[in-house]
Amino acid sequence: MTQQIVTRFAPSPTGYLHIGGARTALFNWIYARGRGGRFLLRIEDTDRDRSTPEATAAILKGLTWLGLDWDGEAVSQFAGRDRHAEVAHEMLARGNAYKCFSTQEEIDTFRTAARAEGRSTLFQSPWRDADSASHPDAPYVVRLKAPREGVTVIADQVQGDVTFRNDQLDDMVCLRSDGTPTYMLAVVVDDHDMGVTHVIRGDDHLTNAARQVQIYHAMGWEVPVFAHIPLIHGVDGKKLSKRHGAVGLEEYQAMGFPAAGIRNYLCRLGWSHGDDEFFTDAQAREWFDLSGIGRAPARLDFKKLENICGQHIAAMSDAELLPEIEAYLEASGQPPLNEKQRGGLAHALYCVKERAKTFPELLEKAHFVLTSRPIAMDEKAAKALDPVSRGILKELTPQMQNASWTRETLEATVQQVAQAHGTGLGKLAAPLRAALAGRAVTPSVFDMMLVLGPDETLARLNDQAA
Repeated sequence: MTQQIVTRFAPSPTGYLHIGGARTALFNWIYARGRGGRFLLRIEDTDRDRSTPEATAAILKGLTWLGLDWDGEAVSQFAGRDRHAEVAHEMLARGNAYKCFSTQEEIDTFRTAARAEGRSTLFQSPWRDADSASHPDAPYVVRLKAPREGVTVIADQVQGDVTFRNDQLDDMVCLRSDGTPTYMLAVVVDDHDMGVTHVIRGDDHLTNAARQVQIYHAMGWEVPVFAHIPLIHGVDGKKLSKRHGAVGLEEYQAMGFPAAGIRNYLCRLGWSHGDDEFFTDAQAREWFDLSGIGRAPARLDFKKLENICGQHIAAMSDAELLPEIEAYLEASGQPPLNEKQRGGLAHALYCVKERAKTFPELLEKAHFVLTSRPIAMDEKAAKALDPVSRGILKELTPQMQNASWTRETLEATVQQVAQAHGTGLGKLAAPLRAALAGRAVTPSVFDMMLVLGPDETLARLNDQAA
């Protein structure tokens, strides 16, 4: 029986969930879910000064909105500090770590002299091979006794074999003088204890991997499979930042992008499956593999994002769409839909979701069913209701009162009135849009009539008739 795949996402709760972090979580989620594995969540909250409950809540909320469910409870890294310290002491007992009594002043003096002499500033502790009998009664840190010769090779699934010279890696601190573990130790212990088989993370952690592998070796633990993915850049090729626009996941929800579209776009951002751009979650789980991840940084392209999201909005069922629109309204601080608006929007979705790239675009198209009489006009709509147009609407209204409320009958009735005035259906469309929606750009006037129903349609036409 093959080993079950276990991946993890391990964000630090020191701020918003970055869109790059969301993609890392997505890759881990898809990889595990596509192979019947487990996807775990660990909150790396060892930095007590910067970690906040609010940031943790934002991470959980963001992942939930994105649709990335995790197995079991989210794990707090800080809660495992005693276990991390236990491993440090076990490495001491194995002779793979040592107590270092060097003060910060001594370390600074060493580095100053090394710089002056053109030597490496990597600190080489005089306590590495010291007899324990010579240890003073003083504070100490626990340092890993890293190999000083040869190389450490990371067999990375994305980057290929990456080689680090051991003489360029120092004896890193695993346990601070106050007994608290360092991040580098905690990550390894947690990944081992959680049974993580695949560590998929940003390539800014590649150097960390070289140092962390040495802890695995020191403890005799199996090294997980590493896959370090390139970071996301802006369209200018520079590391993604606020100057490129939204970088926090919650901003994308507040801008009205559907979660399915974000999943699709982020999955495709740095990974490819032939020329496929639009795909479902099921297809992503079937197709996704680490070999499809490129080594070059991916570039965030809002036009492509909008295009993909538009396709997902069009493909979503009305039952899926309506709750997500309501969640968008809440996330963007807008008033919720009242009962009448909710029912009207549900009825109108079939004619407003096509070609809407975001929920704000969809809601603008649905304005006709969300507004109420008297209909407020935008500038272009007001111009369409000149005296001649109002006169035609006045003539049209009584004929529609007797019409059966089907698209065919409505089209025929409007066409008949247009011909009687020596004009085409297109000439009547603008004043009809204005009267029904107060907008110059709307769905088909006949779709609006069918959604609004005869009573509301006729009332709106009567309001604008001469």
